[in-house]
Amino acid sequence: MTRVRWFFLGAASVILLAVLAAALLLRSARGFSAGEQPSAVEAWLARAARAAALPSDARSRANPVPNTPEVLAEARAHWADHCAICHANDGSGDTTIGRHTYPPSPDMRLPPTQKLTDGELFFIIQNGIRLSAMPGWGTGSAEDAQDSWKLVRFIRHLPQLTPEEKKEMEKLNPKSPQELKEEQEEEKFLKGEDTNEPSAQHRHH
Repeated sequence: MTRVRWFFLGAASVILLAVLAAALLLRSARGFSAGEQPSAVEAWLARAARAAALPSDARSRANPVPNTPEVLAEARAHWADHCAICHANDGSGDTTIGRHTYPPSPDMRLPPTQKLTDGELFFIIQNGIRLSAMPGWGTGSAEDAQDSWKLVRFIRHLPQLTPEEKKEMEKLNPKSPQELKEEQEEEKFLKGEDTNEPSAQHRHH
């Protein structure tokens, strides 16, 4: 690399650091909050960090899992049970947790995600993204890798997800104790059972 190219690379790095420092200084005046929207500089840095974290050979990896209804059904169930809490059933990221991570969960139906290669999506699922809320789920097992490749197929399917599929996924989403109790009471009501029975009185010995 010539001295001129080194000079311009160094100058660009200095400018980038200065812009980042200025953005951080402005934010520090009112504190940092994960509830705020990332600035344009932070969003750019996050995308750059993600791109830099992806090895070149990951981009060219082909998905070994076939795109069949059976694979999509398995991946849909896996997504509903494990991924939807942050990414939502439809991949929008519109969940309580997804909206309040920093940066917020992206809408995975949109080009920034859909334009990634299958290999890049697989690598992100397996290894996560540093300085974000996305953890790495890879364990090194062949079965685990298969599950991740199936999720890649489902991510590709997100823009075409049907209302029927979303309704099916709602039944598979993890439920809190309160939600389970409400479902049980609703089932009793639909069966004509009394859900307002007084609780059993404690007996004193």
